[in-house]
Amino acid sequence: MSALATSSDKQFVIRRGTREDCPAILDFIKQLAEYEKEPDAVKATIETLEENVFNKNYAEVLIAEQHQQSSVTPYFYSFSTWTSKPSLYLEDLYVIPTLRNQGLGKLLFKALGQVAQQKDCARMDWSVLTWNAPSIAFYTKVLGAKPMDEWKGMRLEEQGIQNLANLF
Repeated sequence: MSALATSSDKQFVIRRGTREDCPAILDFIKQLAEYEKEPDAVKATIETLEENVFNKNYAEVLIAEQHQQSSVTPYFYSFSTWTSKPSLYLEDLYVIPTLRNQGLGKLLFKALGQVAQQKDCARMDWSVLTWNAPSIAFYTKVLGAKPMDEWKGMRLEEQGIQNLANLF
């Protein structure tokens, strides 16, 4: 499988995830939930990842490897009506703690930028928890990303979707 990006010292390689990565993807999801103080919120299973990522293609995943998987970065596409182009939405970016501050985040964003460019995306969007100051600093200072303070995220979860679908 070809690399999407490789660090200059060849320490890290970024590649597209495969069905065989589902156990590692699930492990990273659980690690991220722990980091975000929501360990009980994970409902994903290997089977749901296989079905929704690799069978239905609802999302794609980048895997960063050193000698083992070092990061998992799921993303998907949305559509901007204002630009009439796709947007890449970064769902999660999690790097194992022992590999942070070694350039892996930059390399992952480089690979995501290449994917977004290949798909002719008008923009990339993602969310960050307000208390995650190190990530916010990285996104704004290193990447040049702009906070979207004028927008408020909204969500309906499964019961809310069911209620909505049965509204009328």
